[in-house]
Amino acid sequence: MVSEGESATIGEPGACLLAVDVGLRCGLALFGSDGRLRRYCSRHMPNRGVLRRASRSILADIPGLTHVVLEGGGPVAAIWEHQAERVGARVLRVSADDWRRVLLHPRDRRRGREAKSAACRFARDVIEWSGASRPTSFGHDAAEAILVGLWGVLSLGWLEAVPPVLNS
Repeated sequence: MVSEGESATIGEPGACLLAVDVGLRCGLALFGSDGRLRRYCSRHMPNRGVLRRASRSILADIPGLTHVVLEGGGPVAAIWEHQAERVGARVLRVSADDWRRVLLHPRDRRRGREAKSAACRFARDVIEWSGASRPTSFGHDAAEAILVGLWGVLSLGWLEAVPPVLNS
């Protein structure tokens, strides 16, 4: 998943990864090079112009950003990809089916509603394991961004495997 010549920069202290559940209503999750979640939120952008400006600002304000993982496609994902490239971050794309296959049990992937509910439960476990602040309110956009980010840190080798405490 990572090319041989690139491994020297992966997981360097201070490096971080931003995961985005793409949409005008999007989830964001920031992970450190230790593979742990640092921050997460969901944001609503009323249109692509606002998204363009917000994504530029969000990405520019993350020191050490090396990777952006996008779940989703289309013109909205293209905005995130363009802004990530502007700040020198490598972009990875993943489909919901792919990260769900890695992180969720088959029983939790049968229907979209079940997968979103399982993602919320699993994301809460990631929050707890990471020592990140607990949510006051929590939507599936932020939950899915957290799991997209977990998939990203696993894919990059920042974590060797899903921590055993998260395998339930």
